[in-house]
Amino acid sequence: MDLACGTGSVARQVAPMVGISGQVLALDINSVMLEVGRAQPSPAGASILWQEGDATRRELPGDAFDLVLCQQGLQFFPDRAASGREMRRVLRDGGSAVISVWQSLNSHPVYEALFTETARLLDVPITDVDVAFSLSNPDELYTLLGEAGFQYIEITPRSQSIRMPEPERFVQFSILGAATSVPVFASMDAAERLALVDEVRAETHAIIQGFRDGDSLAFSMETNIAIAK
Repeated sequence: MDLACGTGSVARQVAPMVGISGQVLALDINSVMLEVGRAQPSPAGASILWQEGDATRRELPGDAFDLVLCQQGLQFFPDRAASGREMRRVLRDGGSAVISVWQSLNSHPVYEALFTETARLLDVPITDVDVAFSLSNPDELYTLLGEAGFQYIEITPRSQSIRMPEPERFVQFSILGAATSVPVFASMDAAERLALVDEVRAETHAIIQGFRDGDSLAFSMETNIAIAK
């Protein structure tokens, strides 16, 4: 199962590894994301079943999966503990869960600059906009998985260099994405939202330019990857 699959990038990568005798369930609460995933060409290997669902509800049969994958999703769940228990419940004996979550915001200077300025301009705590980085403490992740019933847990830090083409669009989408969960942002009209983007862009320009490489931004993303059995 690809949990919080979004448009299914992980599901499509693992389908050939699972093979034609298996199946991949791509589960997400966002029906729009699922429709985008369904519309893309099917990969070789296992068939992908696209399903709308909540990670905290007991909607799936127990002992049904050999592997649960959750890429950058657990930190967004409103009830992480329930999600952890559900992952454990649906796994067969000997099955594994593999979960990735970003490390701390201060390990990501590009996002730190954008999110800090966004929070300042919206007059909200940084924790209101940095949800993507809110499960960065490996001890917290270890405890969560242990309390969910996993007996073996290994957490490994990873770093990956990435390039973001079209820096202006990247900055805009990063700001808007971070602000989405803030109530005051929801009350803004389109012009006010664009004004926010322009102001954040202006205030962080010097920092962002430090990561410019040609027509792209180049920086590293720091991740903690947990394997739980």
